[in-house]
Amino acid sequence: MAPAAPTVPAPHRRIVVVQPLRRKLCAGCRRGPLAMLVLEDAAPRCLDCADLGHLVFLPRGDTALTRRAREESGLSAVVVRFNRRKGRYERQGVLVEEDALGRAEERCLADAEARRRRRIRDARRRAAHDARFAEAFAAEILRLFPGCPQERAAGIAAHASLRGSGRVGRSAAGRALTEGAVGSAVVASVRHLDTAYDGLLMSGLPRYEARRQIAPDVEARLRAWREGREGREGAPVAPAGPVAPARSAGPAGSVAPAGPAASG
Repeated sequence: MAPAAPTVPAPHRRIVVVQPLRRKLCAGCRRGPLAMLVLEDAAPRCLDCADLGHLVFLPRGDTALTRRAREESGLSAVVVRFNRRKGRYERQGVLVEEDALGRAEERCLADAEARRRRRIRDARRRAAHDARFAEAFAAEILRLFPGCPQERAAGIAAHASLRGSGRVGRSAAGRALTEGAVGSAVVASVRHLDTAYDGLLMSGLPRYEARRQIAPDVEARLRAWREGREGREGAPVAPAGPVAPARSAGPAGSVAPAGPAASG
């Protein structure tokens, strides 16, 4: 059963309306099943019984319209639904007065072109910032691994720093260009592109065992790049000396190179 809807502490308290995951009947009028309800003393109430039946639902998605509709509406409510997978309530939209929504729509239409141009400018600014960051990330890869081909370094940087990806380049450590974060991105690339790791996973081998088996190949490639010896892409790199035994970083079984930390 989903927990009770979250409450918002004062002075930012808002009325919270829930989209239930299970069939619910109103504790007052016994109507249902309810598409939306308000919990009063842990009992579900329909919008009419909660004196919110005159409000209209505005789905999330248009930030400007939502903000303006709430500004125009004397009474509004936040609509949430419980996400079982994430274990939390997530905002679905708002309930606002119908006239207020109309006024908000008129305001949005009046400056739609200006907001469109601003979005374009913002997108260009973000793209330029991302390009500069990817260049800096690639430069740091080449500093730590001078034998890494430039095109490969650029590809690793672009992959690791993709906005919204959640990869290591978007983490706080990645944005700070720490050696651990940069090294993790390089290790992940080598693991997938220069070893049989993906094939081992597809064969059903557990991830930890697959990492253990390809650890010498990863170490050899990293050693060659650190020492400035560029290896032929896709082929094993002969190590300068004996291959160091695989080192496991905790239960994840990730390989830690001699320089930057490995992850991912």
